[in-house]
Amino acid sequence: MAPPNSPRKGSMQYWPRKRARKLLPSPNWEAIKTDSSKKLKGFICYKAGMASAFVKDDTADSMTKGKKIITPVTIIECPAMKIFSVRLYKNGKVAKDVLAENIDKELKKRVKLPKTAKKEDFRGDYDDVRVLCYSVVKKTGIKKTPDLSELAIGGSFEDKMNFVKENLGKEILISSVFEKGNLVDCRGLTKGKGFQGPVKRFGITLKSHKSEKGQRRPGAIGSFHPGRTTFKAPMAGQIGMFTRVTYNSRILDLGKGEGKFKNILNYGEVNSDYLVVNGSVQGPAKRQLILTNSLRPTKKQLKKNFELLEIR
Repeated sequence: MAPPNSPRKGSMQYWPRKRARKLLPSPNWEAIKTDSSKKLKGFICYKAGMASAFVKDDTADSMTKGKKIITPVTIIECPAMKIFSVRLYKNGKVAKDVLAENIDKELKKRVKLPKTAKKEDFRGDYDDVRVLCYSVVKKTGIKKTPDLSELAIGGSFEDKMNFVKENLGKEILISSVFEKGNLVDCRGLTKGKGFQGPVKRFGITLKSHKSEKGQRRPGAIGSFHPGRTTFKAPMAGQIGMFTRVTYNSRILDLGKGEGKFKNILNYGEVNSDYLVVNGSVQGPAKRQLILTNSLRPTKKQLKKNFELLEIR
């Protein structure tokens, strides 16, 4: 009888398996495209929870075309954002950082604000411009301290500067960035699960009940030579709080909360603007996310067409 053979467990694409350094990831903005200029490429939002939705399937060539089906959806609250500062780039590096005026006092818990605000001066020769935005999260029932993240703008340099001048000191709404039916990518951290063993962490098989030195561990963690344990050996350690991306989530509904969603488990009520996306999104309730335009839309996802009827 041939010896049992099994492929290694656990993806090597994600390494090292340790907690992310920050809650909001930094996307590759150059790779993300927008459908129009003078528009942000991303938006800061918060996961509220999941629900079941009755939708009418209008997808061409679908086996359930014209029928009502039930699909899982995720409710995401999207409070308005404001511009904290404008970052002007030259040769790929930040050449000037211009602070906006009339910044919310809640930001004092996150960053050290200067005592005197400088005048907004954008003069100079620059290649690119991005904005450091913060969420007006006090409009929700989650917390008061805003989340900060650098977001890119679509279009030419002139379009980007016009967007900055038009929106400085104003609230930016989710409806100005995404529309109903768009495909979006949800970027954020997964649910943290702490210190776990190799069975849960890498999916290795349990050993026989008669084996010595433990059942929920690998049989050997390395060879005699080289005389060390390599990083490829499945060992116990941290699992969860990893940066992941959920690709091609379709926006089924977009609007204002106004008491539409109440008593969501572990979240409460949605008070500000919201999105309803098809499928699940990583992370627990109240986890901050960055929604971006779809990086690599597929034909299958573009083909889908659902009409939202009811959410339960």
